[in-house]
Amino acid sequence: MKENRIRILYIDDEVHNLNAFRASFRRSYEIYTASSAQEGKLLLKSIDVHIIIADQKMPVSTGVDFFNEIKDQLPDPIRILLTGYTDVEDIIEAINKGHIFSYVKKPWDEYELHNTISNAFEMYQARKQLKEKITELEKINDELNRFIYSTSHDLRSPLMSVLGIINLARLDNSVKDPNGYVDMIESCILKLDGFIQKIIEYYRNSRLEVEYEKIDFDSLLQECIAAFKPQNTAIEFQLNIDQPVDFKGDTFRISVILNNLISNAVKYQKLDEVNPKVNLTVKVEPHKATIWIEDNGIGILSEHLNNIFKMFFRSKNNNKPGSGIGLYIVKEALNKIGGTINVESKYGEGTQFEITIPNRNDFDS
Repeated sequence: MKENRIRILYIDDEVHNLNAFRASFRRSYEIYTASSAQEGKLLLKSIDVHIIIADQKMPVSTGVDFFNEIKDQLPDPIRILLTGYTDVEDIIEAINKGHIFSYVKKPWDEYELHNTISNAFEMYQARKQLKEKITELEKINDELNRFIYSTSHDLRSPLMSVLGIINLARLDNSVKDPNGYVDMIESCILKLDGFIQKIIEYYRNSRLEVEYEKIDFDSLLQECIAAFKPQNTAIEFQLNIDQPVDFKGDTFRISVILNNLISNAVKYQKLDEVNPKVNLTVKVEPHKATIWIEDNGIGILSEHLNNIFKMFFRSKNNNKPGSGIGLYIVKEALNKIGGTINVESKYGEGTQFEITIPNRNDFDS
């Protein structure tokens, strides 16, 4: 059927070439012709073609120039360059930049050109199928993310209810628990809630648009310390902020980064450490902010340093509870805002993370 035939636009300023092409291929393909690049552009506004063949040597616009002009607006049609002379540099440049799929010398060999068209259409179909698969996968991924986010929110409500009941039972002494089972239940619930919150963080980081606003690192870090200090009141937090200029960044993602790293610094302290410390240093410059988070905790084995930012990776050199996605979220959040992270660690001595975040102070939000 006509609608299933390969549609080809052939552009050439020599009318006898257009007629010869139409006569040779009209039985096999749906042919459209134009005698200039301008005429070809007008046709492309109303016709959806699979393949465009253009002569290189035309008076106003060369074939390479024409393909370069339409490649952004019409990326799908496969482009074939027809040339009657050897202009190697133009052809190589066009191929390297992706402007053309192939080139054929004039006068063309009908069998060779037919094969080139057949191969070009296979490329067109493969690209179309790939694009459809990508669109389908993006839709599935989006639906899955929404499902996980919704489920995570729904799970937190009954967990918080159970915690509330446990606290009520403790207040009125209505439950006798000599074996500490209630404490074990509470501990498991808190671990599960922590994992759910990581999932919500991951979803929000992947979905929310980046928004830049002024950030006061002293206030931000004081809030982080206040949130995690109760987990280990013996830890001494040392804060050193050097912020002589304004800093503008994504508050949500920077908070996620700092919270995860400070949480780890608290969580992975040594049980026998006499003076547990977490040093937080910030240096703000006109174009960036550099943050160092250093602890004297258990450290990370050297062979694990290349894997700590992978999802669900957990070091086997400790028995501390963890979800295995905190550092993955840190890396993903930094990628969203154009930041970087480096880590140095000595097992048994401690770990230092260095984070660099661009200062968007001149960004118009």
